[in-house]
Amino acid sequence: VHSFRFINSEGTAFFVKFHLKPKLGVHSVAWPEAQKISGNDPDFHRRDLWEAIENGAFPEWDLGVQLIPEENEHDFDFDLLDPTKIVPEELVPVEIIGTLTLNRNPDNFFAETEQIAFHPGHLVPGIDFTNDPLLQGRLFSYTDTQLSRLGSPNFHEIPINRSIQTVHNNQRDGHMRQQIVKGKVSYEPNSIGGGCPYQAMMKDGGFASYGERVSGAKIRARSESFVDHYSQAKLFYNSQSEPEKRHLQKALIFELTKVTIPEIRERMIGQLNFINKDLAKKVADKLGVKVKVLDQPNGSIPADHDGLSLQSEEREPKQKKSEALSMENTVKDSIKSRVIAFLLADGCNADSIKQLQKKLENGGAVVQIVAPEMVPVKADDGTSYTPKHSISSTSSVCFDAVYVASGEKSSEIWMMPDYKNGVVDFLNEAYRHCKAIYFGENTEIIFNSTDIYQKKHEDPAVILAEDKKGDENFIKAIASHRVWDLELERNGIKAEPQS
Repeated sequence: VHSFRFINSEGTAFFVKFHLKPKLGVHSVAWPEAQKISGNDPDFHRRDLWEAIENGAFPEWDLGVQLIPEENEHDFDFDLLDPTKIVPEELVPVEIIGTLTLNRNPDNFFAETEQIAFHPGHLVPGIDFTNDPLLQGRLFSYTDTQLSRLGSPNFHEIPINRSIQTVHNNQRDGHMRQQIVKGKVSYEPNSIGGGCPYQAMMKDGGFASYGERVSGAKIRARSESFVDHYSQAKLFYNSQSEPEKRHLQKALIFELTKVTIPEIRERMIGQLNFINKDLAKKVADKLGVKVKVLDQPNGSIPADHDGLSLQSEEREPKQKKSEALSMENTVKDSIKSRVIAFLLADGCNADSIKQLQKKLENGGAVVQIVAPEMVPVKADDGTSYTPKHSISSTSSVCFDAVYVASGEKSSEIWMMPDYKNGVVDFLNEAYRHCKAIYFGENTEIIFNSTDIYQKKHEDPAVILAEDKKGDENFIKAIASHRVWDLELERNGIKAEPQS
C-alpha cells in the first residue's frame, strides 16, 4: 500500500513500492462459492494453508519492488504518496529481488500468532519512510495499538517479537520487562559503563533517517493531488476481462440489494457512473434504480451531460489498461496444491484411479476421496479406499476439480435414491463454477443425469472417457483454473452485446 524509500550506500534515495506475487498465480473463488464455503466449512482457507505447509507444499511468493528515482516523483498523473494509488507495472516494471516462503506452521498459535506485534516502523538500515500521510499516522497508531493489545511497553520483548540478536540500548525497566540489564547507567556518553552502549551510527551499520530537503509553507490542508478519486478505479475496471467485469457487476448488485434506503442506492450508482457508465447502467437496471448524474465529491465543478465532471475527464488515467490487474493474465501452468475430489463407490476401477492419482500427485496436486458414506470403498481389485468426505458432508466448492471414477457397478451405486441427488448436485455445482470435471469409463448414467449432458456444448474442462488423452487434458484443465469464458453458456444465459 505505502511508498517507502530505499537508500543505497552512497546515500541516494529511491521511492519503492513492494509487491508479493504468488508463484502459482492469483486465483479466486466465485462469489456464490465464497458464500457456500463460509457456511459449509468456515475454516476452509486457513486449513488449506495449514495442510499445504504440513505436507511440504510450501506456499511461495516472489518479492518484487518498483523503484522510482526521487526526481521522478511527479512524473505520474497521481500522487505517488497517495496510499490509495498503485503504480501501473507498464510504467514501472516490478523487479523480483527475492522469495517469501512459508515453511512451517506455528508450534503454539497463541504465542506465535496472537501475540505478534507488526509495525511499519520496524525497519532495517537502507529502508526509510516517506511523507505518505497514512503511513505517518500508522507510525504512531501501531505502537498505541500494541500497547493496548498486549498491555505492556515491553511488548517487543515477548519471544515472538524480540530480535534474534540481543539489543543493547538505554531503555530500562517498565511493566513486564523481560531482559535483565546489568550496569548502573542509562545514558550515553558515560564513563561508569565504559561508554556503552553507544549509539550506532550509519557508518557502523546503524539506522539513520534520510536527510530529505523540504521547503514551502506548512498548512493544515489536503494536497490537490489527493483529489483524484476515480482514475484508478477506471483503470482497474478497464483492465478486467469480460468474465471478471460480470463478477464485479454481480457483486455490486448483491451488496447494494441489501441497502434499504433508495437514496443511498442512487448515490452509489452515481458513484459507479464516474467509473464506467456501462457498469452503472447494468447495476442500476437490476436494482430498479435510474442512473443519476452527480457532482464530483468536492462539489466545486458541476457534472456534464455524460455524468462525468470536467475535472474527472481531466483525470482520465494515462494508462488505460494494466495487464497485471486482471487474473486472466496470471500464471496458469501448474496443478500444485490443487485439491481434486475423486468420487468413488464400491466396484470402481482401481487401475484408472491409481494411474490418475499418481499423475496428479506427481504434479503436486492433492487427491481427496469422496464416497457415498464414510465407509471404506472396495475397488474392483479388492483395494480399499478410506474416504475423507461423504457426499452429504462436503460440497464441490471445497475442491478445484472433480473426477468421477470408472466403473459400471460404482456408477449404479451413485444413482441409488440415497445418493443420486447428492452426486448430481455436486457435479452440477462444479460445472456452474466452471471447474474441470472428468468422467471415467462406464459413468454415462451419472453424466446423463447432470446439467452437463443437457447443455451438450464443447467444453475444454469437461473430459469424457472416450478422450484418448483424458488424463493429460484433465491435468491441463486443472492448471487453467477455470473456463470463465464459458460461464454464461454453462449457465444457459445468452451473452449481452458489449456497449
